[in-house]
Amino acid sequence: MTDYIIATSSTSDLPRTWLEAHGVPFISYTYTIGETVFEDDCREESRQKVYEGMRNGDFLKTAMINEFEYEEFFRSLMQEGRNVIFLDMSREMSSSYVNAGLAAESIREEFPDQTLYIMDTLCISGGLGLLVEQMVLRKEQGMGFEEVIAWGEENKLKIAHRFTVDDLNYLKAGGRVSNASALVGSLLNIKPVLYVPDKGTLDVVKKARGRKAALKSILDGVIHDLSESGAEGREIHILQADCREDAEKIRDGIKAAFPGVGNITITSLGVVIGAHCGPGLLTVFYLCSGRRPE
Repeated sequence: MTDYIIATSSTSDLPRTWLEAHGVPFISYTYTIGETVFEDDCREESRQKVYEGMRNGDFLKTAMINEFEYEEFFRSLMQEGRNVIFLDMSREMSSSYVNAGLAAESIREEFPDQTLYIMDTLCISGGLGLLVEQMVLRKEQGMGFEEVIAWGEENKLKIAHRFTVDDLNYLKAGGRVSNASALVGSLLNIKPVLYVPDKGTLDVVKKARGRKAALKSILDGVIHDLSESGAEGREIHILQADCREDAEKIRDGIKAAFPGVGNITITSLGVVIGAHCGPGLLTVFYLCSGRRPE
C-alpha cells in the first residue's frame, strides 16, 4: 500500500517549498520575540529575518508542542482515511516527543482501523530532514507503508550530523555549557564542534581554536566518512544560520575532494535549533555507513 502519509514537524528544517511540493504535512513549533509569538513556518525569508534580528540583539524563546496540539494535528491526518508515519526530533532532544506519543495513544483509539506510527528518529534539524526526504522519495517510488518504516528504522543511524557554533553564549543560555566555560571559551576564541551520536543527543566532541579550525574539523570529518562509505552521487545538506559564505567553502571543499559527489544543497537553518545555537551555526548532514564523531 503506497497511499499513506509521511508527516513531520518544522524542526526537520526542510524548506517549505519542498514540503509543499511533496505533499508533506508538518506541525509547527513556536518561538517568541519580545511579547510576540510566531509559528516556525519553514519559510526561507522568515529564517533569514530571524537571524538578522538575533545579530541585532533579538532574544528568542522556543516552546514545545503540547499534547492537545499533536492530537489536533494527528486527527486531521487520520481523518483522510490513510495510515500515517510521523517523524520529529530525537526523543533525547525534546520533550515534545513524549507529548506526541501521548497524543498518538488517544488518536489510535479514535481510528482503530488505521495505523499511526511515531518514529524516534534519533535525528535533529537537517538530519531529520534528510530522513524525511529519503523516506518520502521511497514512498514516491512505490515502497509500501511497512517497507518505508523498516527502511527508516534501518538507516536512521546512518545519517551523520556535524555542527559548529560561533557564539558560546547561546549554548550557555540553553544550559549546554556553564557560564565559566562560555567566558573562557570566548576569551580563547574556542569554537565547539558538535555531533549527534547514536543515542540522539547533541554532544561537543571537539573544541577548536577559532572558526577556521572548526570548519576544517567539520570538512575533515565529512571527507573521512565519505572516503569510507563512498561519495559518488551522495546527496549532502548544508544548513547555515546567516553564514552562507562559510557554507559555500564547505561545499567547495567537499566537491574538490569528491568530484563525483551528488547534489549539495545550502539552505537556512530552522529557527528552533537556531534560537538555541545562534547566528553562525553551520551544519552538514549526509548518509554514511555509520555515525562516528571523529
